[in-house]
Amino acid sequence: MVVAAAVYAVFYPQPYLNEALRKVPIAVVDQDRTQASRELARLVDATPDVAVAQVLPDVPTAQREVYARSVFGILLIPRHFERDLLHGRTSPIALYADASYFLMYQRMNGAVTAVSRTLGTSFEVARLVGLGVDLPVAEAATDPMPFIPVPLFNPQGGYATYILPAALVLILQQTLLIGVGLLGTLPGGAAIAVGTSRRFGDLAYESIATVAGKLLAYLAAEALIVATYLIGLPYLYGIPRLGSVATILAFALPFTLAVGALGLLVAAALRKPLAVQLVFAAIGLPFFFLAGFAWPAEAMPLAVRWVAKLLPSTLAIDGLVDVAQLGASLSDVRGEFLGLWLLVAVYASIAVVIEFNNRRRASTPAPVRGTS
Repeated sequence: MVVAAAVYAVFYPQPYLNEALRKVPIAVVDQDRTQASRELARLVDATPDVAVAQVLPDVPTAQREVYARSVFGILLIPRHFERDLLHGRTSPIALYADASYFLMYQRMNGAVTAVSRTLGTSFEVARLVGLGVDLPVAEAATDPMPFIPVPLFNPQGGYATYILPAALVLILQQTLLIGVGLLGTLPGGAAIAVGTSRRFGDLAYESIATVAGKLLAYLAAEALIVATYLIGLPYLYGIPRLGSVATILAFALPFTLAVGALGLLVAAALRKPLAVQLVFAAIGLPFFFLAGFAWPAEAMPLAVRWVAKLLPSTLAIDGLVDVAQLGASLSDVRGEFLGLWLLVAVYASIAVVIEFNNRRRASTPAPVRGTS
């Protein structure tokens, strides 16, 4: 529980620290060779997302570079590109982008689209001004509805800011479930009086006290780890955090208790440490997709979404991201907050029933066999 959390905290965020993909190499095939075509290539190269790695004479040569993985896209500027722009005619350009690398494809497509629109607008404004149209009127005619995007809560548009807050919650759940499952299956648990008849009330009280004691012990062990993951790591890796520390920890309380109670059920079901390790090694990736951030929950079948809600991480990711990154209050996420407490009640009640049955079987005197 402790060592794995420490290793994950250092290792897992490393691939995402660059936040956004930059300077994807592409090749330019300029068949026009005019001032406008060179300006287009220069503007594309000046964007932070794309870098013009090579200027090649024809498409077959550029294709060989794509197959060699030295570039990941081809920008084709056709003949008569500048002439058509100056005459006010459509002058299409072509971008052949490798869509098997989806992030690269998005960067290439977005950069080339933005530059082509900007350059086309500037040529159209110049043409209208040359025809005697006032500059403000020409600008309004070519761009009547300016669009200014303002990214909220993720100003860099980075992948780490999107993926890490949810992934850290999943790591907390996985390490705690495995830890509780291993502790529950190892020998040397709570002592149970064997062979002595016990009253129902005593057994019920001892069962509740045992489950509550275990949950509080796991909560104490996880207190520093949870605070480090939800507050310390976002600060260390530069992830925006608008929520207050008190609100984050208050929401993390039922999440930790729900995972601990679920771990008690896992230990009771699997019973062997090796089984716990093998099962959770197999279901780690399904848990990742069921959380709803790697693959949208709206695209999942309804039955799968209901199964996902039985996992504390599903509700915790929705709530903790809203609370920590978006600055929501507990009242804003009361559905997820109450849902986690409901999971605590359900899983803890089942754990109490299992503990009660174990104690009742252990306290039932064995039948005395006759001797001859």
